[in-house]
Amino acid sequence: MSNETNPNFLRRIRSFVKREGRLTPGQDSAIKTGWPLYGLDPAVLIEPDSLFGNNHPITLEIGFGNGESLTTMAENNPGRNFIGIEVHRPGVGHLLRIVLEKKLTNIRLFDTDAIEVLQHAIPDHSLNCVQLFFPDPWHKKRHHKRRIVQTGFLNLIHSKLETGGSFHAATDWKNYAEHMMETLNAHPGFINSTEPNYAERPDSRPLTKFENRGLRLGHAVWDMIFITKTIK
Repeated sequence: MSNETNPNFLRRIRSFVKREGRLTPGQDSAIKTGWPLYGLDPAVLIEPDSLFGNNHPITLEIGFGNGESLTTMAENNPGRNFIGIEVHRPGVGHLLRIVLEKKLTNIRLFDTDAIEVLQHAIPDHSLNCVQLFFPDPWHKKRHHKRRIVQTGFLNLIHSKLETGGSFHAATDWKNYAEHMMETLNAHPGFINSTEPNYAERPDSRPLTKFENRGLRLGHAVWDMIFITKTIK
């Protein structure tokens, strides 16, 4: 078994470095108030219908940053449920402030490694969409093994998505975009929805202030939307 397909490899080499920033008083208060309401235990397999009280389709976002994009999607799509994963507590606190202010009910959170969440807390074929926006590109060649989009990761994502579900990734690093496209095209369980090209940013993915800043500076962004199919 190669490193790319070995699940133990996924656990051993992390795709992120956890940098604990200082919480603002507002973020700290939001975590204390909001986590008991919206936080999830990564060691417990979720039951989607009872978790949200409905059977609406579920979108999982890996690495939601400060949460502004994810909360916008949740607010704009009350008929869809959202699960966010983020390891950086200031981002979790910022998102929870928005959730509490807007009284959103269709969002839940994990604050640990996405691989562990997918392996232990997400039932197979329970997700309609997985989103991965602007993951760490690990641009130095010696660090490419840390990139989250590898064959083993896609195997795991495929097992959690329903047939016909989507994996939507975006990056502003051309080399990483090429790596993602190559890895996804080689996987037998995914079909490029805009074959053979990259996708246009759909209206469902809000522009963040950081992305807007990059676009003003002439930086490109590459979106990829792949649809799952049954592996024969």
